[in-house]
Amino acid sequence: MLHTWRWFGPADPITLAEVRQTGATGIVTALHHLPNGAVWTVEEIRARQAEIEAAGLVWSVVESVPVHEDIKTGGPRAAEAVEHYQQSLRNLAACGLDVVCYNFMPVLDWTRTDLAYPMPDGALALRFDATALAAFDLFDLARPGAADDWTPEQTARAAGLWDTLDADARDRLRATVLAGLPGAEEHYDLDRFRAALATYDDVPADRLRGHLDDFLRAIVPVAEQVGVRMAIHPDDPPRPMFGLPRVVSTADDAQRVLDAAPSEANGLTMCVGSYGSRADNDVVAMTRRFADRIHFAHLRSVLLDDDGASFTEAPHLAGDADMVAVIDALLAEEDRRGAAIPMRPDHGHVLLDDASRVTNPGYSLYGRLRGLAELRGVELAVRRLRGA
Repeated sequence: MLHTWRWFGPADPITLAEVRQTGATGIVTALHHLPNGAVWTVEEIRARQAEIEAAGLVWSVVESVPVHEDIKTGGPRAAEAVEHYQQSLRNLAACGLDVVCYNFMPVLDWTRTDLAYPMPDGALALRFDATALAAFDLFDLARPGAADDWTPEQTARAAGLWDTLDADARDRLRATVLAGLPGAEEHYDLDRFRAALATYDDVPADRLRGHLDDFLRAIVPVAEQVGVRMAIHPDDPPRPMFGLPRVVSTADDAQRVLDAAPSEANGLTMCVGSYGSRADNDVVAMTRRFADRIHFAHLRSVLLDDDGASFTEAPHLAGDADMVAVIDALLAEEDRRGAAIPMRPDHGHVLLDDASRVTNPGYSLYGRLRGLAELRGVELAVRRLRGA
């Protein structure tokens, strides 16, 4: 596999010089300073490439070219945004970049309720707690219709939790839920978040799926023409939230994406942690089933609570996922296609000196370094056992 590292550009507190020492050879990044829907010019792409190459690394995967919200809602800028996306793909291909990870999540592309959950060994992890999310949804956001999305039992637990939180704890929960992915181009307060949710009032799941189909039918032929492989990332967490539909959450969803635009250029990001956040997703079976269309892998694991909805980000080899079997399936596909699949460690714990330095939530230095080392060790062992 090609060992890569997520880097959020010049503002990332982890430097490329530090990344060089992790064992990664490839960088996964994006032009985060450009607004959603803008064309990525050749000049901007090459400038970022030059910065990465000057550090002795290679820009291997684009994560991501964001999909403008109007494409998802069918808004007034949808056609223009699609044209800009197509041109960005042409420009990326002209610069030698041929793997693009992207997602189709409405409004928020990443949701957690705790960014520093204490683990038994003293490390800090990301956590998603369904009760905490319900408390935010029902009593802070006070979303119209929220009461219909939670069972009486969930509402009672949420109310009990909300009553225990002081003003600072409520503010922290709000900030955490609205934080989104580090490097995200959109940032929200409560009022802006409510306004963003309102744009999806007339976009149920079937309509969002239709807009994804339209996007794929417009983008995939261009990607195929210029030699780019698109790799859609699953929803995180993989279930509806805040009344928003989610349409890339299950194996059936993934198959539907592939069927919408049949082409090797239309593929998947196998995010083990995201798909694994649903108990009904068998990530090993999914990796084997979709192996020939997996163009990128996020290797992380989660530990699900008994409620089947809450989860904690586990050490890379210690969660519910059988990471050894996932890696074995990816290596079998590499042997078949005669080419490496890029992978990266994802959502590392805060370990050791991570606690005394500034890091993006989930993107610590030592936590991901540990994860990458473990994953590389598994890869080497599996290759030896396979006789490779």
